[in-house]
Amino acid sequence: MRIGEIAALVGVTTRAIRHYHHVGLLPEPERRPNGYRAYSVRDAVLLARVRRLTELGLSLDEVRDVLADDAGRELADVLEELDADLARQEAGIGERRRRLAVLLAAEPGETGPLSPALAALLAKAPPTTSPTAVKDREHLTLLDASGAGGQELYAALGPLAADPALLALYERLDSLAGAPTDDPRIPVLAAELVAAVPDEVFAAVPAEGQVVAGFQEALLAEYAPAQAEVVRRVMEAFMERGRG
Repeated sequence: MRIGEIAALVGVTTRAIRHYHHVGLLPEPERRPNGYRAYSVRDAVLLARVRRLTELGLSLDEVRDVLADDAGRELADVLEELDADLARQEAGIGERRRRLAVLLAAEPGETGPLSPALAALLAKAPPTTSPTAVKDREHLTLLDASGAGGQELYAALGPLAADPALLALYERLDSLAGAPTDDPRIPVLAAELVAAVPDEVFAAVPAEGQVVAGFQEALLAEYAPAQAEVVRRVMEAFMERGRG
């Protein structure tokens, strides 16, 4: 058989066969006087086996190990390893599909993509038009993307996110948008915001977490002056409470 004939018989391309020759996977057959390769039935059997193994997902190096009489692992060992690798890929695809399902279920314009744990947390929060509440949720997505969040932290935040009283605190923070930085409502609201956070949240925050230089300043710059003063006091109280 010529190369085109064996390629048609086995169902591979002539380019693939030449590549197998080049990498030493398939021995070069004898050539006829006219220079054409002359393939035997044995070559076709070997080529068919190469095709079956590559279709299973084996690399060419793994196929070479399987085909060699005196090298490497047994076929069963290679296939078991391949099966385990496919199982890992399947689990990864499943996780990606779960995240995609969260995005597909989200309302248009919602921030994403989110981890399933954060998506579950935000699903507990009642709808609101509060600008500061929206900011807080955006900050959570940043925490999520940076890897600083986690399932334990989001679980601890769950009761707080679902508490309607939290919306009242956000509304009071919204009302400070045009207030001066010495407004007497500032220390009272800051203290109430700190008190609203359960101890479980602090226990769930990683002790080794570090605040990136410049982050606090950038965060405070998103708020009006009086609101920023509340947030600054809350952050300082959180850091002090966390150290305790």
